[in-house]
Amino acid sequence: MAVKATRVKGTAMLNQPNAKKSLGKRISTEVKRHWQLYVMLILPVTYLIIFAYLPMGGAVIAFKDYSIRGGIWGSDWVGLKHFKNFFTTPDFKVLMRNTLALSLYSLVISFPMPILLALAINEMRGRHYKKVVQMVTYLPYFISTVVLVGIMQNIFSIRTGLVNNIITALGGTAVDFMGKPELFRSLYVWSGVWQGMGYSAVIYIAALASVDTSQVEAAIIDGAGRFARVWNVDIPAIMPTIVIQLILAVGSIMSLGFEKVYLMQNPVNMQFSEIISTFVYKRGLINFQYSYATAVGLFNSVCNLVLIVLANMFSKKVNETSLW
Repeated sequence: MAVKATRVKGTAMLNQPNAKKSLGKRISTEVKRHWQLYVMLILPVTYLIIFAYLPMGGAVIAFKDYSIRGGIWGSDWVGLKHFKNFFTTPDFKVLMRNTLALSLYSLVISFPMPILLALAINEMRGRHYKKVVQMVTYLPYFISTVVLVGIMQNIFSIRTGLVNNIITALGGTAVDFMGKPELFRSLYVWSGVWQGMGYSAVIYIAALASVDTSQVEAAIIDGAGRFARVWNVDIPAIMPTIVIQLILAVGSIMSLGFEKVYLMQNPVNMQFSEIISTFVYKRGLINFQYSYATAVGLFNSVCNLVLIVLANMFSKKVNETSLW
């Protein structure tokens, strides 16, 4: 038995180079067969390497007292000093509270809206009306963030805003929507729903287009109404897409859009509007505290990584659908 085992082991060791050659040959054959696709990949891969992976080396300044004269590698190493300063400062609790509150509010409201819109559009029978509704809901996505915030300031202006004109015309009192701190989160979230709902619904509309028509016909024969067909046929068909989108949304909970929050900020609503991304911008680019700002940004990125991994693991166990 020992001799046989030795022979088997020796045979396996001899076959390893052949296996490597075989694998290399298969890869070479695959590249030659589909070389056009690999040529198309060169540009996006190069873009990712230059603008996504190479800048990661700069994250080392989070562990240093960065100075322009010394550069990234010549600055003094301080370890976790900046992280400790951030965790012990009163800003930490405020930033975490505002970031999580705004992110969770946005997730709860913004995530199901595109699904509902896609289901509603899919149930429309008029072809032209269906296209018009889809186009009207899709167009706001192309409005830039700066223009969107400007529209909001004009519409909700306490003196000349359309909303306050309607309120006063009906006998009410004008409301300073942009100046009330407690209204900041609602204005941010619902304006985002209006702007991005149609664009986010496209992927669900595409998923609904692949629903097996035989299942729909069977449900109709069984006497299922429109709501029953949506609940028992359409939603299960797009559930994998919903799960993947939810995992990605959970993974970006800590990454709120900087531009919109920053443009909507004012001295009155700062207690609700100051989040991690705006804090990093102010400390890093305005106050020139590069190492401190990098440490806060790195902490934010690690939180997102942990969240997306946990969400993926949970989805894989519960629903058997995951990113990897």
